[in-house]
Amino acid sequence: MMDNLRAAANHVVLKIILGLIVLSFVLTGVGNYLIGGSSDYAAKVNGQEISRAQLDDAVQNQRSRLQQQLGDQFAALAGSEGYMQQLRQQSLNNLIDVTLLEQYSQKLGVTVSDQQIKDAILATPQFQTNNRFDNAKYLQTVQGMGYTADNFAQLMKKQLVSQQLAQAYGDSDFVLPVETKSMAELVLQERDVHTATFDTDTLAAKQQASDSELQAFYDQHKEQFVAPEQMKVSYIEMDAAAMQGKIQVTDADVEAYYDQHKSEFGQPERRRYSVIVAKDQADAQAIDTQLKSGADFAELAKTKSIDTLSGKKGGDLGWMEPETTLPEFKSANLTTKGQTSGVIKSDSGYFILRLVDIVPEQVKPLAQVHDGIVDKLKQEKALDAYYALQQKVSDAASNDNESLASAEKAAGTQAAHTDWFTQQNIPAAINFKPVDQVLFDGSLLGHDNAPGSNSDVITVDGDRAFVVRVDSHKAAGIKPFAEVKDQVATLVKRQKAADQARIDAQKLLVALKEGKGDDALKAAGVSFGGVQKVQRTAQPSDFEQNVYALPQATADKPSYGISQDNNGNTVLIKLTAVTQGKLPDAEASQFAQQLQQTSSNNTFDALLASLRHQAKVKYGAAAQNQ
Repeated sequence: MMDNLRAAANHVVLKIILGLIVLSFVLTGVGNYLIGGSSDYAAKVNGQEISRAQLDDAVQNQRSRLQQQLGDQFAALAGSEGYMQQLRQQSLNNLIDVTLLEQYSQKLGVTVSDQQIKDAILATPQFQTNNRFDNAKYLQTVQGMGYTADNFAQLMKKQLVSQQLAQAYGDSDFVLPVETKSMAELVLQERDVHTATFDTDTLAAKQQASDSELQAFYDQHKEQFVAPEQMKVSYIEMDAAAMQGKIQVTDADVEAYYDQHKSEFGQPERRRYSVIVAKDQADAQAIDTQLKSGADFAELAKTKSIDTLSGKKGGDLGWMEPETTLPEFKSANLTTKGQTSGVIKSDSGYFILRLVDIVPEQVKPLAQVHDGIVDKLKQEKALDAYYALQQKVSDAASNDNESLASAEKAAGTQAAHTDWFTQQNIPAAINFKPVDQVLFDGSLLGHDNAPGSNSDVITVDGDRAFVVRVDSHKAAGIKPFAEVKDQVATLVKRQKAADQARIDAQKLLVALKEGKGDDALKAAGVSFGGVQKVQRTAQPSDFEQNVYALPQATADKPSYGISQDNNGNTVLIKLTAVTQGKLPDAEASQFAQQLQQTSSNNTFDALLASLRHQAKVKYGAAAQNQ
């Protein structure tokens, strides 16, 4: 494979085309595919090393993706040594799995060529605009995921190998029509049930509870009667958006910005090139001679160019902007449509270039972009003023830490004050995660009833910031028995009622199974209601699970059980009928495919589990080192 990559590096059109999308792994060899040989390894999988560098890269890539997904929340996770160690171990486990699949694929002869990697990237919809590969989108997407070109090539290769293995195993799985029918009948089955309810609230109203019972319950369940931490705070808010409305922008400001940033208001110059690639200098000179004699460039590209990719299109390479134009092209100094370069020698060989077309730089007039520039300048000036105000208020709050008086003067506004609140009901005006963390981490509280301190400036999303101070504080603690006695009484009576309901229901269940249910139901003052249709759901309730745990009823013999309804009431269940499900013909094929996919996934998971079980894995020092 490395020989193929070295050959590709000498292919000038691959350099021209793939250089534009920075696929360095095609041109120079995939340097990071396998890194080994160091004594400081993370693990050895059947003798094959996973190096510290590979593990560090995998951890960093995972960190970057998590940081992008979680934002500020990731900072809290990254501060946990245990979490970061878990992240490192997970990254290593993933590398081990990938290595095992690579080894197994090599054993089976499953390979992925460099061309397949390139084709997969070029065909990825996320890298395309209007169904064509978009270099800018490719770079932005790959970098946004935390990958370099080499890293992404490595990932793509491993995914393609895994896909081939999964497909190979998936194609070997099949589901018989009778299995599809039986599974559909089971999954779509419907059960007819009737319920008799023991109302807990009604039973609780009849219960009695002594003071000693209440005290005992309180003593055993004090964790249920915790008063959460509470506080009152003062705060000063700084908002860049609010400041923007007070910013003035002059016409001179607008004109100056326009003159300095014209590239933002139009399309840069674009050039379209065609190329003929020669196998050596002599061949290139011969082609150049033919061109000077009037031969058609496009026809020679089709018949003489050794690069079939551009050659079949007459050498066309498409449009290029200055930032994506290769140095060899710029050095050719082609300025006129139809101009041909002559023979050009590059690091990768010989080629002849033709300038097909030029679209000059186009800039929108000032009048057309005036309002947009005003908005941008207002925003920039507002941000400058906002950051300056932050610094001013921060200095005042830290220099006068006894109150917010100095910070109020610096901010030019009065602090706002809250009523009592807990961490679960923070006032909306300050309900931001960074503010929450500062308020409830204890850093602003004084010790031994001493006054607390002002916070530093706390920035939140949307270019907003706060300085806060705790005015009053109540620590979390167990509520006294006298305060919660009524609540305890309610809980004790409900518990007694629930216990009684279960006992009564169990007695009735025995009577129903013995054929004495009618008299027992009448004596208990309960009766079965109308029919309820129960079907399986993706997340079944306890009631649904109990219904489907009952044996199937016959025409003259219902099936009985006990459960709870959504209100916590004990219920008797009478199952009277079971209707097997029927899958519509139009959905049968899709259902069978889903079953087969599930079977294939299970098979592939079993393969990976088997490879792990059989593997000889030795962990190195780098597996633990941070």
